[in-house]
Amino acid sequence: MITLAKTEFPLITHNLSLDLVNTEIISYDKRHDHIHSEEDLMKWLDKMGEAAPFLNRSALKKVQEDFSNVSQKILQFRSVLREQFEDIAEGGEPAPSFVSFLQDQIAAAPFTYKIIDDKLARIPAGNIDDAILSLIAYDALWLIHTKEIKQLKRCANEKCILLFLDKTGRRKWCSMKICGNRQKVSRHQKKTNK
Repeated sequence: MITLAKTEFPLITHNLSLDLVNTEIISYDKRHDHIHSEEDLMKWLDKMGEAAPFLNRSALKKVQEDFSNVSQKILQFRSVLREQFEDIAEGGEPAPSFVSFLQDQIAAAPFTYKIIDDKLARIPAGNIDDAILSLIAYDALWLIHTKEIKQLKRCANEKCILLFLDKTGRRKWCSMKICGNRQKVSRHQKKTNK
């Protein structure tokens, strides 16, 4: 049986694709990867299973059986997503080649549908690595299709690499708990030290 500890990923978007990209952070001026072991990847997939019912215990067991292959593909996919998303966050448009890349990934594990817990769930058919990437690619393609990708922003903290969707048009920080609060504390300290 798979038992997983509570995760500490900065899940600030509730989008599989963006939350995967945000598994890399900057802390103490160094880039840190929250997915650097089998346990880390399993924790992340387990957490993502809250939004994607396909990522259940059975799927996680298959990941463990082919961990090296699955983890390598997920991390390569994350790298492509980060490059594309950062370009879009800087004002670029989704490249047609990126859209084709996402569509090809979905085609490698197309979806069937099941009702799970009174919700219609997407269930990718195919190898476990292709199935996971298909779910993530669908999420990214959905952001492009719905134009929500135009709300993609980078945190205003120049030492932060987290990305988020600014649905209000006023958001500056990845999270008030992470960078927003740090900025408030820093401004307060500067005022009180004068």
